[in-house]
Amino acid sequence: MADPIVSLRKIGKTFPGVRALSDVSFEIAQGELHAICGENGAGKSTLMKILSGVISDYDGELFVSGQLAQFRGTRDAESASISIIHQELNLVEQLSVAANIFLGRELRNSMGLRSDREMEQAAKKLLEDLETDIDPRALAGSLRVGDQQLVEIAKALSLKSQILIMDEPTSALTESEVARLYRVIAKLRERGTTILYISHKMDEVFQLSNRITVLRDGCFIRTLETSETNAGEITKWMVGRELESLELGERSEPGEVILEVKNLSLVWPGHARGYRLKDISFHLRRGEVLGIAGLMGAGRTELMECLFGAAEQTVQGAMLLEGKPYRPSHPEDACQAGIALVTEDRKRLGIFSAMNVGQNISICSLKETLRAGLLNRTMEQDASSSMVSKLQVKTAGLESAITSLSGGNQQKCIVGRWLLTQPKILLLDDPTRGVDVGAKSELYRLINKLCQDGLGVIVTSSELPELLTLSDRILVLSEGRMTAEFRRDDATQEKIMHAATQGWQ
Repeated sequence: MADPIVSLRKIGKTFPGVRALSDVSFEIAQGELHAICGENGAGKSTLMKILSGVISDYDGELFVSGQLAQFRGTRDAESASISIIHQELNLVEQLSVAANIFLGRELRNSMGLRSDREMEQAAKKLLEDLETDIDPRALAGSLRVGDQQLVEIAKALSLKSQILIMDEPTSALTESEVARLYRVIAKLRERGTTILYISHKMDEVFQLSNRITVLRDGCFIRTLETSETNAGEITKWMVGRELESLELGERSEPGEVILEVKNLSLVWPGHARGYRLKDISFHLRRGEVLGIAGLMGAGRTELMECLFGAAEQTVQGAMLLEGKPYRPSHPEDACQAGIALVTEDRKRLGIFSAMNVGQNISICSLKETLRAGLLNRTMEQDASSSMVSKLQVKTAGLESAITSLSGGNQQKCIVGRWLLTQPKILLLDDPTRGVDVGAKSELYRLINKLCQDGLGVIVTSSELPELLTLSDRILVLSEGRMTAEFRRDDATQEKIMHAATQGWQ
């Protein structure tokens, strides 16, 4: 191994009620791509936050380039040429893309005044390196999650750090965007950049990394040469056991049509195309999983928002729910009709960061716990506890801060929240984003069980193998239009990608 650029010695960190890291020690070689693997809650993100200066209070010692490092914040880490791309997006939505990229490091002209023009030009160059046409002047809050992720990546690249931490950088990206990121990573490697790469996707880990370090329950398990191991062995070390192959088994034949959508359209004011969705028609049966595939910008999330009454513009076309006209003007209408949505943007639209775990789970079903007009705390806690147990949420307790949980466990809480409302239709927008392989299996089995109980499920995903595993049928969107529909037996990744890349004139 080349001389280590980072040495971690007996690193430990405790949050209230949770020991996140315990005596973690290993080294990272200069210029390598070092993958960090582990289940949700294994301590990966906590360790990376220590290395990037986000967390400054911890046990143990951190050495960078042979020198003891004691970062008091991210600025200290950046001064040591370390930057991080967080799994959870940290953009200021009210500022432009360019302003976010250079936030706190604003470019100035010869008179010392902030130069928006120079920042926009520099941001445009960074985004071009990522092969994306995001407008540097656009507000960050107006972008979809995948584009926001690319802005986060551009922000990190602007620092030109020698050590770059990537925490689930592809979690919200489509396959074509992932391919672009791989090309950027190759360029960084050529420059000698050291990359620490956290991912739950084994194909990424084995395609990109030189070595893999496995963490489990906050402890260091082992470091292996990528060329000397395989995905099955890594998964075994991650979960502490052999992970059985995922067999969902045969589902019963779907029942009657519960939702019918006819010629659904959504206008796009100011855009040359004029629409986000155009003439979308489909149906959903009870006990069926309907997958929605498409590249970024195809309209997957917009379709979910239309069904949930959360579209920004007026929805055109007709929808029938259980044979009756259905036109939600607000998410409350959808909830009352028995439709629930797990959003793709967990941090911004999913969790309530000021509330604890129990409150995050129970918030949509509080009416069920009212007695004589008053909230029955015991019933509320019992309902939340049942979901924590059912979904195997790793938490110190219902009173724990939701932000203290890993991303995957936060996602389980959101799913549990909606299951408590006993919906007829569950909309899942990229539900396993940032969720580890073990938790994915649990969610897949849960979805399968819900379908056996007669629930209708519509799911989008940026991972085609996931859609092929879960779906009875798959609809493909391209530029806001539906280009294909496949039954499970007929669908392949190649067919779906072909349909997803068909443009409309």
